[in-house]
Amino acid sequence: MSNIDIFVWEFIGTAILCLIGNGAVAAVVLKNSFSHGGGGDWVVIVLGWGFAVFTAASIASPSGAHINPAVTLAVAMSGDIAWSSVPVYWAAQLSGGFIGAVLGWAAFKLQYDNNDDNSGTRGIFCTSPAIRGIPWNLVTEIIATFVLIFWIVTNPDINSGLGYGAVTFVIMAIGFGLGGPTGYAINPARDLGPRLAYAILPIKGKADAGWSYAWVPIVGPLLGSAAAAGLALALI
Repeated sequence: MSNIDIFVWEFIGTAILCLIGNGAVAAVVLKNSFSHGGGGDWVVIVLGWGFAVFTAASIASPSGAHINPAVTLAVAMSGDIAWSSVPVYWAAQLSGGFIGAVLGWAAFKLQYDNNDDNSGTRGIFCTSPAIRGIPWNLVTEIIATFVLIFWIVTNPDINSGLGYGAVTFVIMAIGFGLGGPTGYAINPARDLGPRLAYAILPIKGKADAGWSYAWVPIVGPLLGSAAAAGLALALI
């Protein structure tokens, strides 16, 4: 597959991922949305992100359905793609995450405009810790991403059996079991792309983009990915 094809499929897949995932959070957070105040908020968010991964991965299957720089790093470490392709994957994923977040904002534009207080809307786009403590926040992201990547690397025949539905279950399991402390970014593009979008979108009364924390959901997932891929290579 050419680098252009890789870029196109990864871009579209990651855009869909962030469009649906951010949309699930927006539906819970924003006033005048049918899901707002309906209860089961965390369940809606975890299910939304899980099914977002299924949809996005299914669409991006021609490029390998990475839709996550941490996955791309692990696949490169495993020797399944050339290292020269990594920047192409990462550029597509980051830009796709940005565009997906912008499209999500457009879909909920009226809700943002009519929301009483948009100071808490950053969490629709990107993650932040429930309790800020950078070293431990980083540990949480490393552990959560380790689980995801170790499962992916040790299950190479992902298209057999349940296919991308199996990835959905893993994402949901991580969300329910490990998502509470930091919001489980486990994907640098899913966090950084939408964070950039939040920084520039015209949302009245919004908070800052939280740049002092932004490196954690980038570095943590990449470290967790490297550790998981390294261990899998040593064991298999």
